[in-house]
Amino acid sequence: MKIYFSPASPYVRKCLVVAHELGLAGQIEKLPSNAHPVNRDRTIIADNPLGQVPTFFTDEGGVLYDSRVICEYLDARASGTMFPAQGARRWSVLTQQALADGMLSACLIARYEDVARPEALRWADWRAAQLDKVTTGLAWMEAHVDELQSIDIGTISLACLLGYLDFRFPDLTWREQAPRTARWFAAMSERPSFKATFPHV
Repeated sequence: MKIYFSPASPYVRKCLVVAHELGLAGQIEKLPSNAHPVNRDRTIIADNPLGQVPTFFTDEGGVLYDSRVICEYLDARASGTMFPAQGARRWSVLTQQALADGMLSACLIARYEDVARPEALRWADWRAAQLDKVTTGLAWMEAHVDELQSIDIGTISLACLLGYLDFRFPDLTWREQAPRTARWFAAMSERPSFKATFPHV
């Protein structure tokens, strides 16, 4: 198995955390990439028309994207329990993943506004509106943190989101808004899967 890799991508990190938790990380080769929202990586596009990471190659010759599909593939391959099979808990866990991915998408839009858009064209209100999704998402997490007690695709996704906030948006000081969530994240961060996938430039 192979994955187009970026050490700073929270979506790649989510896949690798899942792989570590399932005991598959040692079977995945990391392929270097240069994904960018403007200067698109044609090497990735050859296999994934979106030109994004993560892009994943199965041993059977398949190409998978995005992180949601890759994580479910890994879970199925390992006969894992990251994705509950049925019932109310399945929909709860998938909704937690959707919340985390939506918050991450907002973070990336805000970051691209800072680093990819020419300064004269930047829109402060647009950036602020994206980061407001982080604020409202954190409020939900703080109110529901007692529900985040298992290791599954929902909790892993949310923890990767918080790790990305620390990495790219340290000025948000999100722990002041969500102290209970901060304690939960501190415990999640001690897991070997999170230590092994710490983001870096």
